[in-house]
Amino acid sequence: MKPIRYSIVPKQPAAHLFEVTVTVADPDPAGQRFMLPVWIPGSYMVREFARNIVTLRAFNDAGRKVRIAKTDKHTWQAAPVKGALTLRYEVYAWDLSVRAAHLDDTTGFFNGTSVFLAVEGHEDAACVVDIRRPDGAQYRQWRVATALPEARGTKRYGFGEYRAQNYDELIDHPVTLGEFALATFKAHGVPHDIVIAGRVVGLDMPRLAADLKRICEAQIALFEPKSKKAPVDRYVFMTQAVTDGYGGLEHRASTALICNRSDLPVAGLEAMTEGYRTYLGLCSHEYFHTWNVKRIKPAAFAPYDLSRENTTSLLWLFEGFTSYYDDLILVRSGVISPDDYFGLVGKVVGGVLRGSGRFRQTVAESSFDAWVKYYRQDENAANAIVSYYTKGSLVALAFDLSIRAQTGHRKSLDDVMRLLWQRYGRDFYHGKPVGIDEADVEALFAEATGADLAELFAEGVHGTADLPLAELLKPFGVSLKPAQDAQAKSSPASLGARVRNGADCTLAVVHDGSAAQKAGLSAGDVLVAIDGLRVTGSNLDTLLARYLPGAKVEVHAFRRDELRVAQVELDAPEVTRYVLEATGDKAAPRKARERWLNGR
Repeated sequence: MKPIRYSIVPKQPAAHLFEVTVTVADPDPAGQRFMLPVWIPGSYMVREFARNIVTLRAFNDAGRKVRIAKTDKHTWQAAPVKGALTLRYEVYAWDLSVRAAHLDDTTGFFNGTSVFLAVEGHEDAACVVDIRRPDGAQYRQWRVATALPEARGTKRYGFGEYRAQNYDELIDHPVTLGEFALATFKAHGVPHDIVIAGRVVGLDMPRLAADLKRICEAQIALFEPKSKKAPVDRYVFMTQAVTDGYGGLEHRASTALICNRSDLPVAGLEAMTEGYRTYLGLCSHEYFHTWNVKRIKPAAFAPYDLSRENTTSLLWLFEGFTSYYDDLILVRSGVISPDDYFGLVGKVVGGVLRGSGRFRQTVAESSFDAWVKYYRQDENAANAIVSYYTKGSLVALAFDLSIRAQTGHRKSLDDVMRLLWQRYGRDFYHGKPVGIDEADVEALFAEATGADLAELFAEGVHGTADLPLAELLKPFGVSLKPAQDAQAKSSPASLGARVRNGADCTLAVVHDGSAAQKAGLSAGDVLVAIDGLRVTGSNLDTLLARYLPGAKVEVHAFRRDELRVAQVELDAPEVTRYVLEATGDKAAPRKARERWLNGR
């Protein structure tokens, strides 16, 4: 099968248009079909990337137009031709995120799923893509950042041809174009590039490289404790720094990230800011996916079907467990302290326990419904769903503590991850891809650890009861309690609702059984007065601070264009955070805690 050849050029950066071509040397004699994915792996929502194709034309190898018709929302079929067939099309790119494509006169970025049409029947053919520089003197300093291997004659970071073994590999390597800061470090001998696009003043790249090196080496050693062999020959962290943004998307040898520029480290400032800690946690999360979901996959993803939703009830294992290890690796690598780590876990516990949706949906159900619920949340989400990310991370914590306690630290969750890696991940791209079936997970945990985890599977994964985290933490000399336990009874009262950011005081979420709900208030209502005093988007807490729980207040609110009056009996303040603390200094709990946090 002959290679499929692509080209992509930022044709009109100011108009946000890429021009893409795809040439098939040996098209289907009955008429070649092309398809653009409707979703991107790692982001479980149908996004209809084909809607961004502005124009599309087909040509034979003599340059004459060939008839081509759209057969459904993301598929085209060309008329039969003799010889090669080329499609030329424009893609509108104005999505400043990690999921699609973005282009202007300062920078460019794209994921292959949003720009490269798949040639049906040729998905296993080798691919060559020519990434071209936009015309104009202002683009002479632009470079290319990607983990795609360079074809012969193309310099690293340069415009030119890049290659992929097949379509799946082609679309699993995002590309950043433009001027960017660049640094390289080696983690257990493997080069890792850091690419920072966007304006950042005083960036401390040496510190960032040193911290990421520690994180990457800790993760490599977790999965390959003897060989310390990374699953890639080269890895790229590519970050777009913006005023306000956060997110990441994993790929087999790179990750695309977006962050606040203020979260990046500043030369001369040694303090570990909350923003920088959050950014390192994001990098750690996406890097862990290099093993867990990019190579260790659920059976439903082996291989992906990019024309429709691929449902699995195992996202709690792939996203939730990754969310557990992302912060744990920070403390194991020495980037943050144990107290910092406890603070991060306490925040997650508070977030999970704040929503009553955890009593209505299991993490397995949350995983399966990700396409229609988690990625399409509405104002009732907190009351109806639970996050397979956050509760999934607490499920992982519960498994890790239970396994360690039952086996006297002879085994841990690390052994589960290593067995998953050995059985499903290590050879994923070197043979027939196989993913783990949902029915096999519990048996694999038992095989890896020898621990009795049936009850935890029943209650934590397939049930809706709160996890017994306080009890599980005790043998490790760690207490868990609400952060507000020590507050006096004079704490301010609460409506039991969350407010949107903005000038108006608009209710974003009204919690089940809350004071606001009992009084008939709903999400979307705009509060205008409490006991005759004006309410804005910034003074609600100040007004409520003058009341005690149980106080009755009169609330005026607009629902659409109708003014309503509600009599509200205020709640006690919500618990938004839990505190984990090391207790006492007994040798056994202290050693158990140290082994857990140090990964031994």
